[in-house]
Amino acid sequence: MTGANPIPDGPLAHGFDHYFGDDVPNFPPYTWIKDDRVATPPTAPFVANPKPEEGSAEARPGPMAEGWRLDAVMPTLTKTAVDWIASQKGSDKPFFLYFPWTSPHAPIVPTPEWKGRTQAGPYGDYMAQSDWTAGEVLKALKENGFAENTIVIFSADNGPEHFAYDRAREKGHRSMGEFRGLKRDLWEGGHRVPFTVRWPRVVPKGSVSDGLLSQTDLFATLATAIGAKLPPQSAPDSFNQLELWKGTGSSTRPSMVHNTSKGSYAIRRGTWTLVDAPSGAGTRVPKGWDEANGIDADDQPAALYDMRTDPGQKHNLLTQHPDVVAALRQEFRQIQESGRSRPAPTE
Repeated sequence: MTGANPIPDGPLAHGFDHYFGDDVPNFPPYTWIKDDRVATPPTAPFVANPKPEEGSAEARPGPMAEGWRLDAVMPTLTKTAVDWIASQKGSDKPFFLYFPWTSPHAPIVPTPEWKGRTQAGPYGDYMAQSDWTAGEVLKALKENGFAENTIVIFSADNGPEHFAYDRAREKGHRSMGEFRGLKRDLWEGGHRVPFTVRWPRVVPKGSVSDGLLSQTDLFATLATAIGAKLPPQSAPDSFNQLELWKGTGSSTRPSMVHNTSKGSYAIRRGTWTLVDAPSGAGTRVPKGWDEANGIDADDQPAALYDMRTDPGQKHNLLTQHPDVVAALRQEFRQIQESGRSRPAPTE
């Protein structure tokens, strides 16, 4: 692999004008990619530098650029994003920046100046560093005159890794909050993620909504916001949530399907969540965890939870509401058979 050879089917082949980044933090090649070229040819075998102080690098073997440092990835990405925003100053052309972070995903490698900043160990320090990254992006927007006319959306991809159990027991820090479950789980803690929108004069400052929302709704919502008409068959799982964002309406999404592993599903509608599997666990739950957290022992083939009164999904109501269970299963079958959650267009 050399910098002279283009990388096929990358971001530039899918609508982006520019790209800068690595692959993902724990997959090769461990080097920077700029647009559709490798910036520095990876000529050395991967060595974790520095070694994470919490967990492991979780790194797949492969080629690495000489001198590659895991703790330099986020600072470099942050500076690149900030510099790119500054480069747009003076232009009246709208821009779109997609900035997917490598933190706080493993390897957990806060830089030296962030170590010891929190009481939650290296992961907590890495989270604090991530907060700084968000602040740097917002500061760059403000300093370059974009703060008042730019939509900023912050979200994440799933719940925390299995290390969260140890942090909760040893440091009193619950990455999953009040919710049950972690990454890979069907429970709420595996799928509920932060979703924050900053849109001055449109989204009310400090407002909070409990409306049902999916990241897939971004497509239809932003299309509506800019007045773009979507082709009839596009975005089959995207609902326009603009009025929900504005605080002038409720969620347009009737339900949400949770899935990580083949054959195991959960569906949320209103205040009800049905985990249609003997367990919502995709990650091993430590011995004694359920008892210590007030979760009922359960040997039912599925579980029904009222999220309004039981957000921690501690009490299975499966046998008490068979009509709700039947309706949720029927709705899931309809979604599965149609291959879409948004009704098909009639035109």
